[in-house]
Amino acid sequence: MATTEGASPASSTSPAPRKRRAPSGPVNRVLEQPGFVLHSYAYRETSLIVDVLTRDHGRIALVAKGAKRPHSALRGVLHTFQPLSLGWSGRAEMRTLTRAEWVGGMLPLVGDALVCGFYVNELLVRFCAREDPHPTLFQHYLVTLARLAHDEPAVLVLRSFERMLLRETGYAVAFSVNVASEPPVADAWYVFDPERGARLPRAGDPDVWPRVLGQTLIDMEADDYNRPRTLSQSKILMRFLLNHHLGGAPLNTRQIMIDLQKL
Repeated sequence: MATTEGASPASSTSPAPRKRRAPSGPVNRVLEQPGFVLHSYAYRETSLIVDVLTRDHGRIALVAKGAKRPHSALRGVLHTFQPLSLGWSGRAEMRTLTRAEWVGGMLPLVGDALVCGFYVNELLVRFCAREDPHPTLFQHYLVTLARLAHDEPAVLVLRSFERMLLRETGYAVAFSVNVASEPPVADAWYVFDPERGARLPRAGDPDVWPRVLGQTLIDMEADDYNRPRTLSQSKILMRFLLNHHLGGAPLNTRQIMIDLQKL
């Protein structure tokens, strides 16, 4: 008979209480999840921590054990901008990568398109909270990479992605109506309040708030950046909105993009 400390068998008439174990819950196992590597960095001597964007689970961190070893099956797979089929397990915030397979079917990014891709990845890391799925944004990311790889004008591709990013992550206000819930007038000028949206200018408006034509707002809502003025004003407006929602924190890739005249 088991005894508790300080009691003898003769003085105990009931079984000793069992030591309670902390509840563990089921191990979270995911198989064949579409995803992309956004960023990775070294972890201990032979492993990597990989920040990935997945279709159904959003942005998550995975430990790729042994990925830095010369003969690791993961070493040649965990590259940015390549579609992967991922598997992982674990209960903690940082799970363990158990499988990564290259799916293929996409052209690689080169030259300026590669820099644009890193800019897009940095925006995703900054704006997407962990484990917050955005399937529509994931699909738009696929389209963005394909457009960049096929040499579409980067300035058009990036404006479209920035607009979708802000909308899907809950930061964007509509371009289709002003703060009075009225559609913008094409030839009217508006000031853009980052928290409320477009409205007619009035005395005392902050100088940093962008001024845009109604036609620019109409075009942005339609994801149409073919008018030169729309292209110019949308660049200023989107740069302002991204900076506002990032609290002024600089993007590492922004200066490179400015130098390349793509942002």
